[in-house]
Amino acid sequence: MNTATPRVLALHGVATNAAIWHELPDLLPGMEIVAPQRPCSGDLEVELAALVELARDSLVVGFSGGATLGLALASRVPLRGALLHEPAVGSLVPGLLAPVRAAFDRDGTAGFAAALYGPTWVAPAEVDDAVTARELTMFRAFEPQGPLPGQGPVVITYGEHSPAIRKQAAEALRDQLGWSIEELPGSGHDVVHQNLAGLAARLVRLGT
Repeated sequence: MNTATPRVLALHGVATNAAIWHELPDLLPGMEIVAPQRPCSGDLEVELAALVELARDSLVVGFSGGATLGLALASRVPLRGALLHEPAVGSLVPGLLAPVRAAFDRDGTAGFAAALYGPTWVAPAEVDDAVTARELTMFRAFEPQGPLPGQGPVVITYGEHSPAIRKQAAEALRDQLGWSIEELPGSGHDVVHQNLAGLAARLVRLGT
């Protein structure tokens, strides 16, 4: 058992910000929570460069775009573990992000967020269609890889109440690239607002 105090790196998604994790410290007492505001650059390498040293030997938790970045980190950097909720999967399931792209094209960030997160989405003060557009382009272009050899435990979750295509995406990651997957009860895509306690409890089990 790894008894050192875990550092938890919490990664936010598109059209959200780091403040979305404000309840996590109360759910993970005794853990060091690091929740950075991402650059939201639209450049995958820029995003990862900002996170690599924070991620090294940490527990990484992320949802949506944050889970996608966590998946990329788990292919490159040794982690204590990771819990990643509904990342993008690229050409493994080509239509996964098509509905949210269409919603953005119609109604901007608000339409995108309604299609992706549902009614629980809380708009951050700095919502910007240009930022959403470049992040969406980046995540649609993302192609997952398998785990770094010797990687710590990484679990990809999908929500009990998410569309069936999210389970299909997780199964594709398992079947084609060897990632572990689980269903997360009581949640759809917006796990931070729908079942953060369940996500935190699963992270505790992963890191002990």
